[in-house]
Amino acid sequence: MSQLTITPVTTKAQRKTFVDLPFRLYRDDPNWVPPLKGESLGLITPEKNGWYSHAEAQLFLAYRDGAVVGRISAHIDTLAATMDPAQGFGPDVGQWGLMEAEDETVFTALMAAAADWLRAKGKVRALGPISQSIWEEPGLLIEGYDHPPTVMMGHARPEYRGWIERAGHRPVKQLKTYELDITQEFPPIVKRIIRSGENNPKIVVRQVDKRRFEEEAAIILDILNDAWSDNWGFIPLTPPEIKDVGVKLKPIVFNDLIRIAEIEGKPVAFMITLPDLNEAIAPLNGNLLPFGWAKLLLWLRKPRVRTMRVPLMGVRKELQSSRIASQLAFMMIEAIRKASVEHYGASRGEIGWILDDNQGMNSIATAIESHVNKVYQIYECDL
Repeated sequence: MSQLTITPVTTKAQRKTFVDLPFRLYRDDPNWVPPLKGESLGLITPEKNGWYSHAEAQLFLAYRDGAVVGRISAHIDTLAATMDPAQGFGPDVGQWGLMEAEDETVFTALMAAAADWLRAKGKVRALGPISQSIWEEPGLLIEGYDHPPTVMMGHARPEYRGWIERAGHRPVKQLKTYELDITQEFPPIVKRIIRSGENNPKIVVRQVDKRRFEEEAAIILDILNDAWSDNWGFIPLTPPEIKDVGVKLKPIVFNDLIRIAEIEGKPVAFMITLPDLNEAIAPLNGNLLPFGWAKLLLWLRKPRVRTMRVPLMGVRKELQSSRIASQLAFMMIEAIRKASVEHYGASRGEIGWILDDNQGMNSIATAIESHVNKVYQIYECDL
């Protein structure tokens, strides 16, 4: 009989093995996008990921007869522990993520190892999958397996959902992404709302200036921390994480794809749009060498993409219950829609993720005639 063992990851070689496993499990899946291996290694290396400044993690590998057949991460975020439990986390909650497994037996053994580690740390409930920060790739894909994910979104094998639910994990929150044809103009009522805003001299929707990257990032972060502070799962980004995000995103930041809305000169809303980097890295199979780096650099100079993704949008809390909140959102979306089509050749937009109970953002997505294309689910279980 074959023997299954679960081993804690402690060496660089094991971390590399951890990163390599999905390349075998998904090699026949046309909708999986191979991540850059260097980026994946950075995610799980404490010296290279600012998230570890307020978190700790233990990675595990599953071996069957000497061959790697699964992986998982168990982790604790000290900032999440300070949150109100009503917002999803709290002092008794740990997390798990980065799970991949050949079969259900392997998955069950990996989850047991993660649960034991969290239990030994005093946790009584676990949320997952969260890989590893809530700002990375939260949730398990449960709808939308038939097309590739966009940049910073995850993919998964369809059977994982059954394994997780049979193991006693309960759905706690859904995250949705919406897609739309951005070559088409918005419905008449949305266009009227946009024109009304454009005719209001108090409102200005401007591009960011990448030459003032740190200053513009600080404005956006200030709005984000205010706008999202009451959202389920919100954990403020720390300075080390902000630095990491800046390094990762700066190459795909373009002035006309990020907008800040001001009222009487005060920044009150923002919208970030990114060209879908996955379209460029998919053919590289995780490697920048020998020629991948040159291809990617050429693409970054002037991306031509099918899809633009809106990962973040926010309006200050003081305006969120007012009609002007949706007006500002429509104005920013329209400005970026036009730029995406005219300057980058894009034809498709993706918005999200959006929490299933975020009525305001779901209503905006519906108003511009977008539809849900992927659903991700976060589970909880008692330890």
